[in-house]
Amino acid sequence: MGTSRMFRIFVVMGSAFMILLIILYWDDVGASRLYLHTPFSPDPKIAHPAPGQQQQQQQKQQQKQLPQTPRTLSFLSDIDAFVNQFLEPGTGEPTDPMLAETSNQSEKAVERYVPRQEWKIHETPVAPELRQRQEDRKKLLEDVCANDSLLFPGKKRSFDDIPNKELDHLIVDDRHGIIYCYVPKVACTNWKRIMIILSESLLHDGLPQRDPLSISNNQAHDSNMHFTFNKFWKRYGKFSRHLMKVKLKKYTKFLFVRDPFVRLISAYRDKFELGNENFYRTFAQVILRRYANQPTPPTSVDEARAAGIYPSFSHFIQYLLDPQTEKDMPFNEHWRQVYHLCHPCQIQYDFVGHLETAEEDAEHLLRQLRVDNVVEFPSSHRNLTASSWETDWFSTVPLEARRELYKLYEPDFRLFGFNRPDSILNV
Repeated sequence: MGTSRMFRIFVVMGSAFMILLIILYWDDVGASRLYLHTPFSPDPKIAHPAPGQQQQQQQKQQQKQLPQTPRTLSFLSDIDAFVNQFLEPGTGEPTDPMLAETSNQSEKAVERYVPRQEWKIHETPVAPELRQRQEDRKKLLEDVCANDSLLFPGKKRSFDDIPNKELDHLIVDDRHGIIYCYVPKVACTNWKRIMIILSESLLHDGLPQRDPLSISNNQAHDSNMHFTFNKFWKRYGKFSRHLMKVKLKKYTKFLFVRDPFVRLISAYRDKFELGNENFYRTFAQVILRRYANQPTPPTSVDEARAAGIYPSFSHFIQYLLDPQTEKDMPFNEHWRQVYHLCHPCQIQYDFVGHLETAEEDAEHLLRQLRVDNVVEFPSSHRNLTASSWETDWFSTVPLEARRELYKLYEPDFRLFGFNRPDSILNV
């Protein structure tokens, strides 16, 4: 009887000990991995690198670094500590872990498990003028954001104050530690294609797609192909905002911009002149009713084109300047200001590309990301809307309207270093 009771006691104590170990392991390691190593690819069937021996070595690293005292850090602080071990900052060009100094074995071991793939090693430095170009653009952003002489909506709010729905242009690639804020009419189709390739969210014959031009426009713009910050709160709930800030701190963040007025011309050409059915029904009919004396505009874009009835560029500018427009709904993303889309005063971007220097900037960026052996930025075969066209396009727009339009887009001009178009504003 005594032996049976003793056996039961040992069983109960052993079970309690095992439960305690499970709880401690989950608290120390499991929760962090749940939130930081869950695959972010939109397609759950896509295979990501298995942790394997990586998990064991990570645990050993943590055990060496954590003091043998009762745990006092909060859950969110643990996430920060975990990420700091396995992610390096997004700025600069880190050295390859296999080439690290042998005397610094612990640092080399940590770097080896940074979740970036296909690292490419460059033996020659980036041209000094390209480095300086980026430093100048980033410094300008910092100066304009700190200067109170130019105020615009949302400039002074914190990142926590930005609604989730306004973070939908921030695309995340956790495989390589990249965040891209896409700006429509600034080569965003091609950059979205590159993000799809890097995140391996599109398969071809069972293998990740590698050719950007084999990805159709519809696929590139399919929201299911991209994991954005707006989707974080749906997946991670109350921890989403903290995880966003951790990634913003550690990942390489980039965007591409262009002259704001030239971007407007490009948007008008693409969405109105070329006859886009959706944009005709959503915007063109409204513009025709309000500013073109067309109380009953044609019901379809084909009918409108056949009748020669469509909004002029001047009508489009009237629509943008009308206070009623933004009362009805926010600007469409194709003509919404970049500071609304990408929040440059709340997010410290590591790379600012210009469409005007697209080829050089794309090559520099892919090299900085160390993926230029994986993907190349495709050359555009379409004629770009040129800055030299501004005078002709704005010739039908009244001078006062041009000046009001500049005020509307002045923050983008100044934040990203585009010259004030005096040739069309000082006539």
